[in-house]
Amino acid sequence: MIILQTGTYRMGNLLCCAQVDQSTVAIKETFGKFDDVLEPGCHFLPWCLGSQIAGYLSLRLQQLDVRCETKTKDNVFVNVVASIQYRALADKASDAFYRLSNTRTQIQAYVFDVIRATVPKLNLDDAFEQKNEIAKAVEDELEKAMSAYGYEIVQTLIVDIEPDEHVKRAMNEINAAARLRVAANEKAEAEKIIQIKRAEGDAESKYLAGLGIARQRQAIVDGLRDSVLGFSVNVPGTSAKDVLDMVLITQYFDTMKEIGATSKSSAVFIPHGPGAVRDVAEQIRDGLLQASAHQQPNLL
Repeated sequence: MIILQTGTYRMGNLLCCAQVDQSTVAIKETFGKFDDVLEPGCHFLPWCLGSQIAGYLSLRLQQLDVRCETKTKDNVFVNVVASIQYRALADKASDAFYRLSNTRTQIQAYVFDVIRATVPKLNLDDAFEQKNEIAKAVEDELEKAMSAYGYEIVQTLIVDIEPDEHVKRAMNEINAAARLRVAANEKAEAEKIIQIKRAEGDAESKYLAGLGIARQRQAIVDGLRDSVLGFSVNVPGTSAKDVLDMVLITQYFDTMKEIGATSKSSAVFIPHGPGAVRDVAEQIRDGLLQASAHQQPNLL
């Protein structure tokens, strides 16, 4: 490709013609002095009259990636990567060709200057949040500087901010610790709610169990009262005490029957004679009488 272009250029010189490709301009000189900017196409160059092409200038959009190391306000060293998109202006092609010998180096110098003046004013977290502001500052400074040299700054992007590897690891650990703390708080709150609900359920269960026991006892008392009244009416000459003793004897034998029917019951030693039932009945009556005696002074 280089040989073909060289052959074409030499053939153009012999014919006093020059070809300028699309999106490119050529700088024409006459006896070493700037003469004209040649647009894309074929141009007549009488080399015998001192006309020649000093060089070509591309008008295509170009990109320069700049990596700049600097320090933030909280003393963290970071590498800031900026992408600069620029192009030469056709109406200022002579300035772009003659006034700068190395465009990319010049742009890189301005990027370094702006980034190292802006980032040290920000903490690390603020630098990440204000990437657009940093890019805008770089773009404004480049636009003012490079427009005088015939270049347009199309766009400036801060594509990455890279802290030191140890700093990144520490930041990840801080983030992980914060998330673990939040998770622990949520877990503790959930356990607290579970315990509260369990306690509320236990209290409700005990309350309902108490209501059931109270109703059961009330039903037993009502049944005993009806039994005593019915037995006294049907069997003349019997007192309430006789009926109660008979009921206690019946319950005594029912209890003995249940203990004997249960295969896993432990050995239970209780008085088993019929006289023991009378003793139990007397103890119950004595307890009721004592309770009534203690309650009467309180009522007075």
